[in-house]
Formats: sequence, structure tokens, C-alpha cells
Amino acid sequence: MTIVVVGSGHNALVAACYLARAGQLVEVLERDEVLGGAVSTVARFPGHLVDRGSSAHIMIRHTGIVEELGLERHGLRYLDCDPWGFAPAPPGSDLPPIVFHRDSDRTCASIEAACGARDADAYRRFVRVWGPRAERIMRAFAGAPGPGRFLRAFWGLDMNGTGGGRPSAAAGSALSRDFLQPGDALLDQLFTDERLKAALAWFGAQSGPPMSEPGTASMVGFAAAMHTLPPGRAIGGSGALTTALVSRLRADGGTVTAGDAVTELRRSGDGWRVRTAGGRELAAGTVIAGTHILTTLDLLERGGFDPGVLDDWRRRIRVGPGIGMVVRAATSALPHYPGATTAESAHGLQLLATDRQQLRLAHGAALAGCLPPRPVVLAMSFSALDPSIAPPGQHQMSLWSQWHPYRLADGSTWADHAEREADRIIAEVDAAAPGFADTVLDRYVQSPADLERELGLHGGNVMHLEMSLDQMFFWRPLPELAGQRVPGAPGLYLTGASTHPGGGVSGASGRTAAGLVLRDRTRRTLLPRLIRRR
Repeated sequence: MTIVVVGSGHNALVAACYLARAGQLVEVLERDEVLGGAVSTVARFPGHLVDRGSSAHIMIRHTGIVEELGLERHGLRYLDCDPWGFAPAPPGSDLPPIVFHRDSDRTCASIEAACGARDADAYRRFVRVWGPRAERIMRAFAGAPGPGRFLRAFWGLDMNGTGGGRPSAAAGSALSRDFLQPGDALLDQLFTDERLKAALAWFGAQSGPPMSEPGTASMVGFAAAMHTLPPGRAIGGSGALTTALVSRLRADGGTVTAGDAVTELRRSGDGWRVRTAGGRELAAGTVIAGTHILTTLDLLERGGFDPGVLDDWRRRIRVGPGIGMVVRAATSALPHYPGATTAESAHGLQLLATDRQQLRLAHGAALAGCLPPRPVVLAMSFSALDPSIAPPGQHQMSLWSQWHPYRLADGSTWADHAEREADRIIAEVDAAAPGFADTVLDRYVQSPADLERELGLHGGNVMHLEMSLDQMFFWRPLPELAGQRVPGAPGLYLTGASTHPGGGVSGASGRTAAGLVLRDRTRRTLLPRLIRRR
């Protein structure tokens, strides 16, 4: 029978591609006219191809999925973001910027010039220790979460980040403590210069939580992996990944239907009935839900699933106050940061935070339902790498800012604040790169409410759910749903940012879901044969 995949986010498409490659009959249904969810690119301004969600692809380049699915043969090309990170000098100072090159020695030379020899030596140790640890994290992300997988992923890793054979209980205890500590604690342990700490904390915070939370050390530590393989920019925009996945799926016989939302998932006999807004009713032996987990629960409720169970799950799933907002800008020039060339600043993540206090104040304000005292901005100017996304003589900027609450405590709406907050975000870039505001030709603002409306991101959370320790690994989104199956709904599988390993462009959840489907189908086929033989 047909496998129906609900939603066309990159994890859903990855799952569909693996299943179609294995000879399964797959149909993907998407509510939007644009495929790919947050991994999509559209024309916002004349001559510009603008991302709707993600812009830099980091984790998927470390998973092997691109190579396994042969996506290069379907047009996907990545450009390395090198330098991958840039931290400007504090406004008004004569300090040099910090430039994070792929080459760790060049990075350490920049850190020594900006922060001193002690921090440069500490950064060398950081890369040596946390680089192998980041590799093991990606190994742990490669399948369904569970204690056994985690033990195997980290087995033999010693405190220095090398494979030291069978670890002692003391070493294992110390290693687990390193992973469970807050990112800020790791930074304070290693470094002296606050600007270096702020840049790495802001990189880690791209996962969502502030680096004051337990278990965030690995989010900081993942920066070490950027010296092995930096963030990638897909030529033509983030949506080039979606385009390649759809091409691969269709080449293997799969189908994709856009603009027809699934409205109900109903258990029927040994399979499922999938109803759509356009009046279709599909019979499916298996359903993979790639939508937000709360959307999936709504579809089940419309299909007659136990409302008491669903209400319990909804109450225990924490979306959080919201993460942030983004301004997409067409500009006449790239930002000019004092003391830096555009080759140093424009190719990667421009980490515009020079003090962690700014991060902490912004997060605290979001928890209280207030706008940040000062927006914290991550600027990206990928037209410097890929001129095809902007017309000649122009550039394109994505200005991501955290933390901005979805619900505002004073009762106002985002319609009252979005444009003024966009002005403040642009002003933050202008403070670091004087004259930038005058180069803005056009802009498109995506508030938390806009992210929910356009991309189906409940609460404007681009990670679906908070990426806090209690909602990660074998607790994401809940312990009973963490196996990417739904109790009481055989044949229904979950994928997407609501499941392990969480948000970000990785594809790992989709590959895991496909593996579960294939294993379960094999068991259902082989068991009756074995019984008949006996």
C-alpha cells in the first residue's frame, strides 16, 4: 500500500526519498504552494531569491545524507562558508575583529590578535577536545534515541577528545558532567575575553536555549566541528536542498502534491484514511507525519483518536515563549565592519554580540513577554558567496534576532511592533557597521506571528519545541513519543523538528523514520512466512 507523508519539510522529504529508493510507493502531501517548509526560497524583491526560513546548512553536511541520496546529481551544490564566523570589534574601540576561519591555526592567530595568547591557546585545546566530541554527537543523532545508542556513540572517548579505548567509570562521569554543564560554564572555564565568550555563546544559542541552561555545553562545543566542515550555503538559496530532494523522490517514482492540506488522519482497519482540504481520501498502509507535533495531534483528533490522551500530550509539550524574528533586506552594498575586509566578514555568520549580558537580558525579557532591551543579531550576507540570489549591483542580508516572544505581556500584537522592531534590528547592524542602514533598499519582516502563519511554526518557534534538556534525545517531544511512533496509532510515524535530534537542517529524523518503517514492514512480511514454514 501507499506510504503517505504529511508535509514537505526537509525531514519529511528525506524520509520519502529513502523509502522510494527502497522501492516503496510514496506520496507527499503539502498544504503550502511552496514546498520545503522552512527550507525554501522565494522571490521577495525583484531579482532576489530570499529564504523563508533557514539560510546556512550546518548539520546535514555532517550526516552523510547528501552523499547517500546522491543529491549532487539532482543539482545540489554547497559553497563553504569560510570564514564561517565573524565577531566585530565593540563599537568605538580600536580592537581588531575575531575571524573564525575553517583553518584553526588562522582562527587562533585572529583570536591572539584580538584577545591575547592565552585565549588563543585555550581555543586550540577547545578544538582538539570538542571536535571529536561533536563528531560523536552527530553519530548519536544518526538513529532513534536511546541509552544504548548513546553509549555506543560515545564509547571509548576520553576526556581529551580522543579514542582512548575502554573508559573508566571516573572518566565517563567527568565526560558526562562536561556535556551536562551550561555553555556559559564551559566558556568561563576555558576563556578570559568576554567578546570571545559572547561570540561562541551566540553561536551556541542558535539552537534556541540561552547558554545559561544545563546541557548547552555541547551547543557551544559544536563550533569546534566547523573547523572540520563549515556551514554550507546552497547555491540558489536554502530551498535548493528541497528542490534536489523532490527531484530525487520523483526520479524514484514518488509523487508530491502541493496546495492540498491534510485535514484528518483516521485509523481504518489495518491502515489509515488520509483526508485533504481538496476532498481527496487516500488509503495508506503507513503515514509519516512531518508536521509540527501539535498539528499532528490535531489531525489525529479530527480522525477520532482519544481526546483525553491528546490533551495530556498537549499540556506536557512545551513550545516556549518563542525564539526570534528575521528581517530580509535587499541592499546596495555589503556591511563594512571597521578593521575587516568583506572577505573576512561577509561569507559566514556575523555574530553581533560583544557581551553575554546582552544575550541574557534579551532572553529574560522574552520570558516576561517583553521585547529585548537591545536585539541580538546574527547577520548573514550570502550574496557575497552566491551572486545568483541578488541582481547585479545589489546584495541580500538575512538578519536573525533573538529572543522575541510570541505573546506580548502588554496585550499588544506583533502588527503593532514588527516594523519598529525591524528598525531596531537594522540599527544594531548599523552600530557595528556604520552606514549599513543607508544601504537598505527593501525589506521583508518575519515576526514570530508571521513565522507561525506562513510556515506553520506554532508560537513562532523555528525549533518547533524548546530545545531544553528535558525535551531532547529520548524525551523529545515526550518520552512515549520519542521513538517516532504514536502509542495506539500503529503505522503512524513522526519526523521533523519536533522529534530527535530537534531543530536545524539535519535530515537525521527523516532518515531514522524511513529506517523504522522499512524494519517494521520487513518484520510484518517475514513473521507470517516463518509461522507458515513451522
